[in-house]
Amino acid sequence: MSYKLYYAPGACSLSPHIALCAAELPYELVKVDIRQKTMADGGDFTAINPLGYVPVLEFSDGRRLTEGPAIVQYIADQVPDKRLAPPAGDYQRYELQRWLNFISTELHKMMGALFNPVLAEKAGDFFRDRLKQRLDWLVNTPHGDFLLGDHFTVADGYLFTVLNWGQFVDFDLSAWPQLQNYMARVGQLPFVQQALREEGLLKD
Repeated sequence: MSYKLYYAPGACSLSPHIALCAAELPYELVKVDIRQKTMADGGDFTAINPLGYVPVLEFSDGRRLTEGPAIVQYIADQVPDKRLAPPAGDYQRYELQRWLNFISTELHKMMGALFNPVLAEKAGDFFRDRLKQRLDWLVNTPHGDFLLGDHFTVADGYLFTVLNWGQFVDFDLSAWPQLQNYMARVGQLPFVQQALREEGLLKD
């Protein structure tokens, strides 16, 4: 099975891109302009995903899977020996899903809202304050070097992706040195650097 990942550089699609690199699965990248809803070849992206957003993982048989947390769990399950996700039925699997849900609902949506150029100032302040509360909780929640302990999982790829947006929306992580260290640690992983490089976000 080979895959096609529809992505926009640095967007939430970076998370499954990192997962594909970590899994060493065969894939092709299709760049999407998420504002214009077009692909690099000029095609209409809404024909791929009527909702108009990335990521979309397309299978070689034509099936398409949307929603990042679902995509990264699928990718992880194709290569169980790499331990990108705990196996189904293992309690740690539900810890992984807890983290994916937390990142999606409590960080992704709020950080993502700060990209909106018409966001009212008071609304922006609300999202920033709420993000600070969530990050305070995050750094005070016991875990190891990674969210599930001593090894990288797809939840780390997702958290890295969302926290990386801070530099683009003037959200400074310096109040959380633990998170800065975490970002540096994850950002140095070879498969993370590969994904960043392929998206033009990391220069040699």
